[in-house]
Amino acid sequence: MQLSVISPFANIYKKNNLKSGLVTQIIFGEKFKVKKRIGLFYKGYKVYDNYPGFIKVDDLAKDKHKKTHKVTSKKTFLYKKPNLNFKTKKQIYFNSKISILEKNNEFIKINNYWIKSKDVKKIEFRNKNFIDNYLIYLNTKYLWGGNSPVGIDCSALVQELLKFNNIYCPRDTKDQIKFFTKEIKLKSIKKGDLLFWKGHVAIALNKKYLIHAFGPKKKVIKMPITKTIREIYNKSKLDLISIKRVKN
Repeated sequence: MQLSVISPFANIYKKNNLKSGLVTQIIFGEKFKVKKRIGLFYKGYKVYDNYPGFIKVDDLAKDKHKKTHKVTSKKTFLYKKPNLNFKTKKQIYFNSKISILEKNNEFIKINNYWIKSKDVKKIEFRNKNFIDNYLIYLNTKYLWGGNSPVGIDCSALVQELLKFNNIYCPRDTKDQIKFFTKEIKLKSIKKGDLLFWKGHVAIALNKKYLIHAFGPKKKVIKMPITKTIREIYNKSKLDLISIKRVKN
């Protein structure tokens, strides 16, 4: 069976144990295919990319409503009523998938809560270039296995930005480098091209700068392309191995 994520985002673990290690995350409103229940966990995989793992039972629920919209802001707060005076501390994040159950002035109802309608667009919406939303993640904490504006890693940054533009992308760097096939020379690099090292990926903002979730800096950071290539080689002795162009 397929269940929807009801937490702002949910961790997916390697095993049915919180200490087994985070492998990826799944965002509010996305689907998880359940294979079986083991104690407090479901074993299964993310429907979007077939990524396997274990997720806490409390993070999922049945949802009969079709997801028609997505969150476009970094975060949007939940309100108990369609009124600014009823704001809660709860929030959902960029790329969350929602169903609009009711409208009331500047608010929309998504489940038992309301959010501001200005923070969502139809699920078919696309930016001119998938990298146009990069500021949402700038300075986000680096988190191995993270997929949200609270914490994210290099390959998830690529995946989430592409996902927003309705472009499929695998979760891990080793799969992304195989999935995108159009090879580009460094001298021809342009906005949206993916730069790959062994175990790492960055996205070109233009011919001179890139953005990546960079472990050594512990955050998502904008850096000069040439400096990044030099710094990664000096720190890890890793060469830039490929540049791939995404069909936007």
